Amino acid sequence: MTSITPILAATQSPDVAARVAAEDALKHAEASDAGAYAKALVDELACASAPLATRQLAGVILKNTLDAKDEAKRRELRERWMTRDAATREEIKRAAWGCLACGEAPVRSVAAQVVAKIAGAEVPRKAWPDLIPSLQRGAQGGGDAGAKQASLEALGYVCEEVDADDLEQADVNGVLTAVVSAMGRGETDVGVRLAATQALNNALYFAHENFEKAQERDFIMQCVCEATTCEDARVRVAAFEVLVGIAENYYEYMAAYIEAVYELTVKAAKQDQSEVGLQAIEFWSTICEEEIGRQDAIECGETDVKMFNFIATALGALVPMLLEQLTKQEDDQDEDENAWNLAMAGGICLGLVAQLVRDPVVEQVMAYIQANIRSSEWRQREAATFAFGAILEGPNPANLGGIAKEALPVLVMALKDDSTHVKDTTAWTIGRVFEFVHTDEHPMVDAQTFPQVLQAMMESLKDVPHVAGKVCWSVQNLVSAISQSDAGRRALVPYFQSIIQTLLITSERPDAEVGLKMECYESMNEILRSSTEENHPTVGQLIPHVLQKLSATLVGQEQMSSDMREKQADAQALLCGTLQVIIQVLGAASQETKEQTLFAHADSLMHAFLSVFSCRSSTVHEEAMLAVGALAYAVGENFIKYMDAFIPYVKLGLENHEEHQVCAVTVGVVGDICRALDDKIEPYCEPIVYLLLRDLGSEKLHRSVKPPILSCFGDLALATGASFEKFLSYVVGMLQSAMQLSANTNPDDEEMVDYNNELRNGIFEAYAGILQGLKLESMDASKLNGIREHVPFVVDFIEAVSKDPNCDSTVTRSMVGVLGDIANCFRGVGPVFAQKPFWNQFLSECASSPDDALRRDAAWARDNIQERMNEDR
Repeated sequence: MTSITPILAATQSPDVAARVAAEDALKHAEASDAGAYAKALVDELACASAPLATRQLAGVILKNTLDAKDEAKRRELRERWMTRDAATREEIKRAAWGCLACGEAPVRSVAAQVVAKIAGAEVPRKAWPDLIPSLQRGAQGGGDAGAKQASLEALGYVCEEVDADDLEQADVNGVLTAVVSAMGRGETDVGVRLAATQALNNALYFAHENFEKAQERDFIMQCVCEATTCEDARVRVAAFEVLVGIAENYYEYMAAYIEAVYELTVKAAKQDQSEVGLQAIEFWSTICEEEIGRQDAIECGETDVKMFNFIATALGALVPMLLEQLTKQEDDQDEDENAWNLAMAGGICLGLVAQLVRDPVVEQVMAYIQANIRSSEWRQREAATFAFGAILEGPNPANLGGIAKEALPVLVMALKDDSTHVKDTTAWTIGRVFEFVHTDEHPMVDAQTFPQVLQAMMESLKDVPHVAGKVCWSVQNLVSAISQSDAGRRALVPYFQSIIQTLLITSERPDAEVGLKMECYESMNEILRSSTEENHPTVGQLIPHVLQKLSATLVGQEQMSSDMREKQADAQALLCGTLQVIIQVLGAASQETKEQTLFAHADSLMHAFLSVFSCRSSTVHEEAMLAVGALAYAVGENFIKYMDAFIPYVKLGLENHEEHQVCAVTVGVVGDICRALDDKIEPYCEPIVYLLLRDLGSEKLHRSVKPPILSCFGDLALATGASFEKFLSYVVGMLQSAMQLSANTNPDDEEMVDYNNELRNGIFEAYAGILQGLKLESMDASKLNGIREHVPFVVDFIEAVSKDPNCDSTVTRSMVGVLGDIANCFRGVGPVFAQKPFWNQFLSECASSPDDALRRDAAWARDNIQERMNEDR
């Protein structure tokens, strides 16, 4: 391939035509000969006479030929790299490796990334055995500091690209030796120390064996602690980031070092630059999260959990340090939703402390609040309010109730504070009072104070947008809290319409951006869910109003800029979400109310949703699809008149593997339609089943969608009955594959344990729907062979799952149901159960469960099995 320099330069051209032509030329070169293309890129990266910009760009493009956000695509790219001839790969590796010693820092940096991406493909296949030793030599060599830094960067990147199983312990030792030795005070180049510290952060996951050895652990901790006092702030930040990683991964080894780390973190939070202090506080937040998890495990009965109570022990010194941070606010932090500073970090950590230690934190913090809540300085008032809001989750509501009830009038008055910072935090704190402290036994408001609190909130919706948004959230929590009881729901009735109207007006303010609109609609949705029969006419009156607003977003989209279309999509998603809630509320109303409200607008609603589907936003598609599912459930078999128009969008949703949430929602809606239409869905089944089977076989579709697909087969079978028989062989084959996958799942992988339970539940729900839907007694016996022959395998699978300690309660209920269904539907299955007596003990255990429904199902299943076994005697 000829010089790639001009093409790369043209991709950065301000001339659109030149840029597009250059990008097309690169795509063509890769498609024509991927090996030659990669060679041309690495040659450009290594070419000292080429412009720095094109050298960097070549490295980035080369790196991206081995990388993708999607895991399946990344795996495909790595496999493609490994199919290239070894000579070409070695040539590219040598050239990239040589760039680690380049005189240009940007080239060294991108070369380190290229080396790591190649390592991601080759190291798991043992195709680059000398990589780690070579990088270790580069990092520890006495040569150029830039080359040492590049080697350390590459080591850190490699640790991001490979799994723990891919590296031998000797390689792990080599990585740690290189990075830890370069972190110490003996290294005079700050860039090298920074690269080493950052690399250690990436390598921590591999260091379990090293942390088990006291001598090695001591040396690592010594070097990390030394780095927290480096003269360069970037190194100090990186060192505290490493301490955060150690707290997360090696808590059980922290006891010997916690006092020293405490001194370092307190000094950093009080005296150092804010970015260093932030990481110091993050260390304590991580310890809190770790101890919360361990405390939960202990309370759940686990006995092999180490718990050192670092936070409780340090409480007397830690809380004052965190409170001190609360007055370090930034002047504009209330207007920036992404703001992060010492005050916010301190408040978040204080909240975690409260969740962990609970009541003991209250007295310390209340003294601070009382000293500052009426200060003439807004910083003190805001800090005191933040502190109060932070400790509301964790302590016993019975103990906090009196304090919070006494504080509520003060907080309501603070909604009129001169400082928007104070008002913003006050609205948030009021919301947390109702979220965590209000109970029926200890209510925060009564018949007299509720209207006063509500009126103050309604007035505050006129405040600046970010304060109004927090108030919306507080209103949502207030309504949610008091509507937990029938008396509370009745108390809301007189205010229902005015609250809805005020929120609608707020959402339409000229200065209402997407954030405030969303808060308004989310708050309104909560109020709609809390409505009573008396409010349902008002709920019905909202339908034409919301439909009108939704229709307005669909006009003139072709002429809109991309930013405007994105804003319109956000608005459409909000409106569809509100319509879904309205449909759900009215769908649960009396038949007369449904006919007068929901049914009268059903055609208009469906027309609007069909129009929305023409928009290409996945978020809008998702919300509209959920609303259609709610409508189908509400109108029942009358939904059939919409199916011809709707089925193309069902197909599009099931084919959308890239945006898997859309696919998942569509699968759920298929289930809603099955329950609504029953056997009337049969004419539409064939394309749906075909697409569901294809989804199951897709490597691109996210695995989380696949268990619901299995359940969906059960919904289809239950709805269509005997008509589902023609799909049995395909569906049962998929169910068997899913059982095999479940059986082979690693029980030590926590993430896979949860997924495996979802998979099992999908399998059992599918079998339950098939067994119940086929109505076996009325069918030709020959048609039963497609599932009867699989009964022993299903029973074997149930036996294995019943003995798995990771099996959850949902799966247990599903298993019991399938055992009963098998016995109920098939004659002559007594011998199967006779050969597998596990069911007796399993159902006995279920029969003694505190779950009433499980006990009933277990008794029903046992009766059916006993009846079949008696038939064969």
